[in-house]
Amino acid sequence: MGLRTPLCDLLGIDLPILSAGMGFLAGPELAAAVSQAGGLGVLGNGSAGSDVVRHQLGRTRELTERPIGVNLIVQVDEPGDTDYLCDQIRLAVECGADHVVLFWGDPAPFVAAVRESGPGKVLLQVGSVREAEAAVEAGVDAVIAQGIEAGGHVRGTESVWDLLPATVDAVAPVPVLASGGVGDAEGVARALSLGAQGVSLGTRFVASEEADAHPAYKRRIVEATAEDTVYTELFDVGWPNAPHRVLRNRAFDDWETAGRPAPGARPGEGRPIGRLAVPGGERRDWIRYSVGSPLASFDGDIEDAPLWAGESVDSIAGLGPAGEIVRSLADGAAAILSPVG
Repeated sequence: MGLRTPLCDLLGIDLPILSAGMGFLAGPELAAAVSQAGGLGVLGNGSAGSDVVRHQLGRTRELTERPIGVNLIVQVDEPGDTDYLCDQIRLAVECGADHVVLFWGDPAPFVAAVRESGPGKVLLQVGSVREAEAAVEAGVDAVIAQGIEAGGHVRGTESVWDLLPATVDAVAPVPVLASGGVGDAEGVARALSLGAQGVSLGTRFVASEEADAHPAYKRRIVEATAEDTVYTELFDVGWPNAPHRVLRNRAFDDWETAGRPAPGARPGEGRPIGRLAVPGGERRDWIRYSVGSPLASFDGDIEDAPLWAGESVDSIAGLGPAGEIVRSLADGAAAILSPVG
């Protein structure tokens, strides 16, 4: 028996497994590999400029003809942000994105931008039942319930294993996916048994050959345990008041040893930790405590950078091709849910 759910029909995919749009960690190679394997690869976008969006989606489309998604952060801080994000959505769809995954904001202004651009679906990652209900009222096609176990920026404030079934009950029949704390076949099977129609995985795919992560960062993911992760707001330059989960490292330890001082008094604040080049951009200084990811292009020490990671590091035993990860998760979960004999 396969692992097909109604979500697969909704998105035009074979397996209900999504790779999260983790900024530039989730580049064309990763998104395409996940989609080629039957899941939905989601390209990280964040607030990338138009030229970068065109290049990233163009490269992804060179690698696969299967459905792909694009992720956008829809936090609106300034007048004009909504119009800009709607334009980014339209551009992404024009350049080949089939579906749009939104995070960290009200989806209502953006659903129409997707609808007018084509037949693509809108998914929103949420951190509470109330946010899920509001998203459904706004017209999204599916919600991703994110638990506090997740890596990177965390919307959820409770365990995914509590949030997931409550969200499923609250928004049925709208599909719900699980995110946070899921990194192996057992986790996928558990999520589906609680009513999820799919999973969206970030940390598991950082530890893939195709992720554009620094090799030392990938090794830390593989070697870490859940106890090595911390839930904090330390890395806030460029995105304040946004809780996140990272691996404990020198930057965190130095701050903790100093007594966890407030911004403005943290050790080494304002100093470069190295230089980083993002797609379509020149190499620039990366300032301590800034958001961003230690990409393969980073020439500093990852012990000074945010190492986004969720509690699912417990279940990650090694690196591998993203396509093999997708198939292993799906085959393993199917075997657990439909044992033979």
